Amino acid sequence: MLRVAVPNKGSLSEEASEMLREAGYRQRRESRELVLVDAANDVEFFFLRPRDIALYVGVGTLDVGVTGRDLLLDSGADAEEVVSLGFGGSTFRFAAKAGTAATLADLEGRRIATSYAGLVERHLGEHGVRADVVRLDGAVETAVRLGVADVIADVVETGTTLRATGLELFGEPILRSEAVLVRRAGATPDDAVDVLVRRLQGVLVARQYVLMDYDVRVELVEKACAITPGLESPTVSPLHDQGWVAVRAMVRRDRTNQVMDDLYALGARAILVTGIHACRL
Repeated sequence: MLRVAVPNKGSLSEEASEMLREAGYRQRRESRELVLVDAANDVEFFFLRPRDIALYVGVGTLDVGVTGRDLLLDSGADAEEVVSLGFGGSTFRFAAKAGTAATLADLEGRRIATSYAGLVERHLGEHGVRADVVRLDGAVETAVRLGVADVIADVVETGTTLRATGLELFGEPILRSEAVLVRRAGATPDDAVDVLVRRLQGVLVARQYVLMDYDVRVELVEKACAITPGLESPTVSPLHDQGWVAVRAMVRRDRTNQVMDDLYALGARAILVTGIHACRL
């Protein structure tokens, strides 16, 4: 039975469970459930703290798990990213009092407060910067004001909270993170893991694409297919009226209306868009 770790709380948990549900796996109905067996798919789900998941997977206690890329790198676990899952995006940045730091080199000898000490130490080491990393649990925004540190390193969305405490972002992002599926580094191939990965990738594609059907005159097919090339090639079928054909292609969801406008301007008609529930490519 495949053993899969899933975050047990927060938005990461909700989105991971929803994605697994869309991939055809049974998921818990009560947040108090910590273990769930999906007998139909021969999978056992364990709901754990996101920060602990990479550690369990890295030692081989669990086969795979869903966690954040930042948490994976911070853990130092013997685990590796298998596939990114397209949700839970965040950016990890340095911040300090306005005018006190501008580049990574300015961190030399400074005190840096963070909840991701492993990640920060690794980043500094890669760039040859020596600094004193202060590990804190929870919010670190007030660390500079309280005299615990000179700089902080934290997950940032808009920077509004930091500016409210008199801090400003500087330098390039340390990391751009999102939810990822992780597996023990060097693990032997496993058919059950391959099935899980294909299902998750199918959900990702289904969320990113729609099916577009339309009718177009035969002499305009090549131009129409240039607008909707699909993933490999569009499907073109003859209609009862020999001067027209029906075309079906996958189109990126975020370009749907622009593509419809372009097709209509070309002369295509009966343009229909259908959502994709699941797929295998």
